[in-house]
Amino acid sequence: MKIILGIAGEIGSGKGMIARHIEEKYKGSYHQFSTVLRDVARRMHLEESRENLQKISSIFRQNFNEDILSMVVCKDVEMDTHQIVAIDGVRRMADIKCLKNLEGFKLIYVEASIDIRYHRIVDRRENTDDAHKPYSEFVADHQREAESQIADLKNYADFVVNNEGTFLELYHQIDQIISGLNK
Repeated sequence: MKIILGIAGEIGSGKGMIARHIEEKYKGSYHQFSTVLRDVARRMHLEESRENLQKISSIFRQNFNEDILSMVVCKDVEMDTHQIVAIDGVRRMADIKCLKNLEGFKLIYVEASIDIRYHRIVDRRENTDDAHKPYSEFVADHQREAESQIADLKNYADFVVNNEGTFLELYHQIDQIISGLNK
């Protein structure tokens, strides 16, 4: 049976690291909710800032439906032939409702302190506005609509992992989850 791991967690918690670990160690694949948003931003010649991606997300959801992005991800995952698939960026209950219809889906919630997460996003510079983001703005980002539902997803997770240690400690937790699901 296919293992589909949805990964939820607040900004900078380590979702992408988990997805890349699954891709590298298990020869799995990974899908990101933000891929569609980044594609649209690039096509529209917009800066790929967190703010712009959140605006595009809001436009889609307000004008189509709340689960429009999860429907895209679900279709992509259904067509994916890999045995293990990671989905990076689960943010809303509407996402979970759609994804839970996929056979083999489990939700992982990743947690880390706000200070650790802040330093990670500044260091990694994934979005154009991350490198020079003040701490106060990072805290304010958590109040934006796109981020506001994430912490509650922990209550619906099949697994909760702590990412305040080393990469090896994080990967060990993920390896244990996958090992348990392969039984």
